[in-house]
Amino acid sequence: MMLSDVMEDYLKTIYQLQRETDERIKTSAIADELDVTSPTVTSMLDKLEERGLVDREKYRGVTLTDEGETVALEVVRHHRLLEAYLTEHLDYDWAEVHEEADRLEHHISEDFEARVADVLGEPAVDPHGAPIPGADLEPPERPEGESVTSFSAGDVVVVEEVADRDAEVLSYLAEHGVRPGVELEIVEVAPFGMITARSSDHDTDVSLPESVAHHVRVSEPREIEQ
Repeated sequence: MMLSDVMEDYLKTIYQLQRETDERIKTSAIADELDVTSPTVTSMLDKLEERGLVDREKYRGVTLTDEGETVALEVVRHHRLLEAYLTEHLDYDWAEVHEEADRLEHHISEDFEARVADVLGEPAVDPHGAPIPGADLEPPERPEGESVTSFSAGDVVVVEEVADRDAEVLSYLAEHGVRPGVELEIVEVAPFGMITARSSDHDTDVSLPESVAHHVRVSEPREIEQ
């Protein structure tokens, strides 16, 4: 089935939104994510529904069909493998790779994908901590972590994943030592949403406005085997 780049982008977006909720995905949420109008989304959903890639219920939103999910998983696999390759082998900064991978993800062959995965050692996650679907295109397990905004002063957590869609946010987080695998101590949570944290990878505290903290998914520290 030949799909346009835009169709694949919509399927990938719906997949990513579905990973964050058990509800159907609203047209407005897709419009916000892709920075387009709701009528534009409605028009594209008509096309995707005709091809059997999404299931729609009037006024309730959409979900991917099995076929739509398979397409989305392949695009996501391409995207996240490319991010890992660009970071590890071409010295791209992790704040730069998202847009580059967006451009390339639709155009690489399955042979190229397999070679990239082999060179990288079949990584489980991309540079931002997001799970990379396997070659079988089975959906990865939903991450157990939650937004750092869910924790309180005095909690110590481990960064699992940071959203990769905002280069400025990624640059800010990297500058202050907030990366996957790093331990954060929540120092203060202000009434207006500002979180102050101390990174185990950085000497000073970092201020995380709610708009930034929302991009950081964390979990409670795992016990380290001695």
